[in-house]
Amino acid sequence: MRSTKFSVIKKAVIGKDSQIHDQVNLYGCKIGKNTKIDSYVYIEEGVTIGDNCKIRPFVFIPTGVVIENDVFIAPNVTFTNDKHPRAHGKWSLLNTRVKSFASIGAGSTINPGVKIAENALIGAGSVVTKDIPENAIAVGIPARVIGYRDPPPNQGGSRVGKRGRTAQ
Repeated sequence: MRSTKFSVIKKAVIGKDSQIHDQVNLYGCKIGKNTKIDSYVYIEEGVTIGDNCKIRPFVFIPTGVVIENDVFIAPNVTFTNDKHPRAHGKWSLLNTRVKSFASIGAGSTINPGVKIAENALIGAGSVVTKDIPENAIAVGIPARVIGYRDPPPNQGGSRVGKRGRTAQ
């Protein structure tokens, strides 16, 4: 990783061959290997981002978010998070998860506590308020599933469906 002049990087663990551009704030997060974080990205404490991800400019990722491997997040995506009450007057964060191979379009908002499943595609400007299933294409405010796309190829080049069967 090259040195950045105008970034704040505190207690962040950054994987091998990852690129962190200038004007980035990383606080106590974990970035996987071969991941690219563009300028003007803010990532809070406790966030985990996997390997081979691409985070475009002007993205905000708060505590409670986990992004798995091979995820693409377009510019101006905002993840929100909020505390909710638990028993005995304690508060906890809602956890948000973006599974492997998912893509989130520019200007989208991801509400707290949702899961964007593997290989899901979120259209630009969408507001995700509930879980999005595997291989789904979701768009709108609130985001609704409008179709499905092929699963990503596995290492051998064939496509693997939800239950591990090879798709035809």
